[in-house]
Amino acid sequence: MFEFCSDPSLLADWRWMACYLTTGKHMSLYWSVGTVLLLLAITAPAALMFGFGGAAAARSSFTPLRWFGKTYMALIRGVPDIAFFLFFVIALDQGFEWARHQVLCPDWTDAIRQGNDFVVCAEAKLPQGNAPQWVHEVYGFFVAVLTFAIVFGAFAGNVLFGAMRAVPAAQLETAAAYGMSKRQTFWRILVPQMWVFALPGLSNLWMVLIKATPLLFLLGVEDIVYWARELGGTKNPRFTDYPHGDWRMWYFLALLVFYLAFTKVSEVVLDRVMARLTHGQATAAGEAQRKAT
Repeated sequence: MFEFCSDPSLLADWRWMACYLTTGKHMSLYWSVGTVLLLLAITAPAALMFGFGGAAAARSSFTPLRWFGKTYMALIRGVPDIAFFLFFVIALDQGFEWARHQVLCPDWTDAIRQGNDFVVCAEAKLPQGNAPQWVHEVYGFFVAVLTFAIVFGAFAGNVLFGAMRAVPAAQLETAAAYGMSKRQTFWRILVPQMWVFALPGLSNLWMVLIKATPLLFLLGVEDIVYWARELGGTKNPRFTDYPHGDWRMWYFLALLVFYLAFTKVSEVVLDRVMARLTHGQATAAGEAQRKAT
């Protein structure tokens, strides 16, 4: 990128550092920052959708649906996150391949489960072996997003379920007295007012989600923590044009600053959202939030 990068007389001055920070691996580090931000941008609404569905199901008068919603939230919240992250990667991948196998290879006679091996026909593999590298990366990212959404959706569902129960019952009874159906009461009275109760819990969940992004490495996605460890380790002059000692402390210090800055920006944005939601809310929580502000 710079002409002086090929000058062997360079020492560890600013020109050496400029060359070092623009190597191909450092570009991968910079791209991984975008990967983390994209994951958060997609996962947050997806997890909220899963959570809203789980909370709505847990309030259902239909018993099997109510049990399903409560089981979904209780099961995932009661097991360590890392166990589900490792489980879902395998389960989702094999589930997709099994479904494709049933459609694309109906004449297959061999068992799919062969001891510890999971064997499907070549056409059912995801992604295909001859697919470009970017297809493999996109598929891995998709599985990661789906895994994050399912896991954090359970926590979001518990928050939303509690927020729904916090809406004063008198307002729901008044809506029924005015002739509103259960569906109208849910969408016009309950849902608009529950957010003021849910946002504090969802704010905490957003912070936890930010801190959970290093788990991407467990899902096969090279994230910023992976590259910080890879680039910060000691580099031998025999294997690189930019040898250095153990610089992991400086790389992880940069990550610390990145995450602190990101969470601070998140706090400012969430405070403004809370102020907007509590504006005009005729609830005790809304009044308390306004007084606190």
